[in-house]
Amino acid sequence: MLEIANLSLLYGRHRALENISVGISEGETVVILGANGAGKSSLLKAIAGLVTPEAGSRVMLDGKSLIGLPAHDIPETGIALVPEGRGVFGDLTVEENLMLGANPRRARATEADRHALIYDLFPRLAERKRQMVRTMSGGEQQMVAIGRALMSNPKYLMLDEPSLGLAPIVVTELFAALKRVQQTGVALLLVEQNVSISLSISDRGYLMEAGRIVGADTAEALKTDTAVQQAFLGGSTA
Repeated sequence: MLEIANLSLLYGRHRALENISVGISEGETVVILGANGAGKSSLLKAIAGLVTPEAGSRVMLDGKSLIGLPAHDIPETGIALVPEGRGVFGDLTVEENLMLGANPRRARATEADRHALIYDLFPRLAERKRQMVRTMSGGEQQMVAIGRALMSNPKYLMLDEPSLGLAPIVVTELFAALKRVQQTGVALLLVEQNVSISLSISDRGYLMEAGRIVGADTAEALKTDTAVQQAFLGGSTA
């Protein structure tokens, strides 16, 4: 289990996170919902070791603390992050980006199988594996980013706003691929503002506001909770 407890984070004098406690079990899909500025991305960055939380914060994976581990060591624990903005290497090819994801030691034994899985999930990448990523569309670049993260053989895949800036038809395709990733046993932790589609593939959800967790429930319950939609997403379920 990936367990976050009493997690607090400061950016200078700005308190981005305050006593956050969330958990996700192996094979589960959990979504973090909230408005812009709620602290959702900061939470994923703290788990990934990209920012340093305050003393007393806990990030535990299978009972072992991840606090203090360098960010480049986090993938070795089985956690991978697809950041907001994708973070792909535009001057490298699709294939080269994917191979960078296979760098962790835990990934090497399954590298060939991962390759095959990614090209099966995203046939467009197989067709364009020698193409420079900067010449690709935003949706294709997001596929590269997800594929690169999957190459690390993660147990937990974190995705920060995967649908951001993408056309609806591409979002549908992307989430269909994520449903297939679920079937491989990989747990997903999503930060996403497209409420309806993220809840459609999730088991549970947490609600964030101003750096705090202010609610939690099953995905089914959140889908039909009018008060939640009004409070966190302007009354929209899309």
